[in-house]
Amino acid sequence: MASITPAGFQSTQELAVRRRVVLGLNLFTFLALGLTFAAVLGSGGWTVIDMLMMACFVLAAPWSVLGFWNAMLGLWLLHGRRYGLHAVAPFAATGDGDDPVRARVAVLLTLRNEDPARAFRRLAIVKASIAATGEGAHFSYFVLSDSSDPAVIAAEQANFDVWRENDDTPHRLFYRHRAVNEGFKAGNLRDFCHRWGADYDFMLPLDADSLMSGESVVKLVRIMQASPRLGILQSLVVGLPAASGFARLFQFGMRQGMRPYTMGSAWWGADCGPFWGHNALVRIRPFIQHCDLPILPGKPPLGGPILSHDQVEAALMRRAHYEVRVLPVEGGSWEENPPTVLDFIRRDLRWCQGNMQYWRLVGLPDLKFMSRFQLAWAILMFLGVPAWTLMFGLAALKPFEAADLAAGYPAKPAMVVYGAFLLMSLTPKLAGVVDVLLTRGGARRYGGALRFLASAGAEILFSFLLGAITTFRVTQFMLGLPFGRSVTWSGQERDAHALSWRTAAAGLWVPTAFGTAALMLLLVKAPMAALLGLPLLIGYPLAIPFAVLTADPRFEDWLTSRGLGAIPEEVETPPEIRALGSRPAEPAVLEAA
Repeated sequence: MASITPAGFQSTQELAVRRRVVLGLNLFTFLALGLTFAAVLGSGGWTVIDMLMMACFVLAAPWSVLGFWNAMLGLWLLHGRRYGLHAVAPFAATGDGDDPVRARVAVLLTLRNEDPARAFRRLAIVKASIAATGEGAHFSYFVLSDSSDPAVIAAEQANFDVWRENDDTPHRLFYRHRAVNEGFKAGNLRDFCHRWGADYDFMLPLDADSLMSGESVVKLVRIMQASPRLGILQSLVVGLPAASGFARLFQFGMRQGMRPYTMGSAWWGADCGPFWGHNALVRIRPFIQHCDLPILPGKPPLGGPILSHDQVEAALMRRAHYEVRVLPVEGGSWEENPPTVLDFIRRDLRWCQGNMQYWRLVGLPDLKFMSRFQLAWAILMFLGVPAWTLMFGLAALKPFEAADLAAGYPAKPAMVVYGAFLLMSLTPKLAGVVDVLLTRGGARRYGGALRFLASAGAEILFSFLLGAITTFRVTQFMLGLPFGRSVTWSGQERDAHALSWRTAAAGLWVPTAFGTAALMLLLVKAPMAALLGLPLLIGYPLAIPFAVLTADPRFEDWLTSRGLGAIPEEVETPPEIRALGSRPAEPAVLEAA
């Protein structure tokens, strides 16, 4: 008889079969493309440029291949007759009943130099929504501050005092400020666990931009109650309606592409699922006992405390034989996205530095194979970025290597490889479009089929332009890591704001120069290659105007007036999001004087 995973959802035999299927599909696709690409590069004999381009392919291709198969599997699961959510999250139905909540839950808002009024208001809305479910007595609320700015600390304390004074359950509200930001956000949560963790069964970490509905939170709690071997249950987090044109288009693309991708990855990731560090329910006792993060040897940026703590904590939870799963169902779990290109890049660089620290963690003893794979995959995700950037530069130099390159060049195989990669990189987005169109009433939730398709087209163009900028900036940052270049964990810019031409140019002149030079070289020596590569290269010379335009309030007004980039919450707004747009009912969520 096949052994069962700890929570009893799938047999280990079934999971092994799923993972072998995914491995086989990915290996076959990677090898087929790799061999074809090698034939193209080696058609005139191997040169140094050819070998470097092949090495770039080996680093960059796996991410696109896996993204393709995750999206295709997710689409099959969502719309296949015999399959669906039960094949991915068979525990989901346990949260749909009316079983009373028995667990004690701590809702944690972690802050560091954020706008206090804004953050407290979101937490107050979450509390009110949970109370509306009738289960509010089981929840307590903690504001865990690591702020260093004296004015921000004073405002946090003032907001909390007013909130507690006006709340009808002040005994369930807590505020704590740490004078030293030891261990960053992970240290903040660890401090909570040591002080109060013994009093609670679960914790729900929230970021300063997080928002959740009470119904969604209670569903997670009921699932965890019914499944004692679930250590972490991650909700599917989607974007809030945005006041920035940049965030509006970005979150539209994430929203309609996330569901198939997450469904596909959850089908084979299963008990070794993702943890994104917020909007997820965590079982406190095993977290305290097994998820203490090591301090890495050496100095920052690659040594010291771990920045990207969430995936490491998920690996340690799984090592302790507790499951980490995602509920790949959208609804009731939101976050905000960066309002400009430059803010987006800053967030990406924090993730990049944190993921590069995983080099020293892949070899931790007794990790599950899947957990090691996920840590390695997180590293590869960012290693593939400079590989793509270098490949663009090498492609621009390739025509100068031989004057007769066009003669006898295997154009058809080259087009097959290029077209396949272009298609695979777009597949998560295209699968999301198909998913919405196949779902009854799906397009109507986005404002109608015509607006939805127009938005999808605009977002694909947007993603090409953004991709060029971010790949180069990440490459720049990674080249500086060995020399001590680092980022810090502090408050993020979350409100929409314009960018001046001077600010955009200061941040993006290097990728602009790189891309313009590469494109000009191709135009001179291989104009057809330049034309074909335009989707991947045009973002470089347009980086500065793209940054300024997408941050301009008039651009957001133009998109909104035409219904472009609309998400379901904009068409039919949940009460929690409506509450964000109205004046607060209590002084507790107003900014302290």
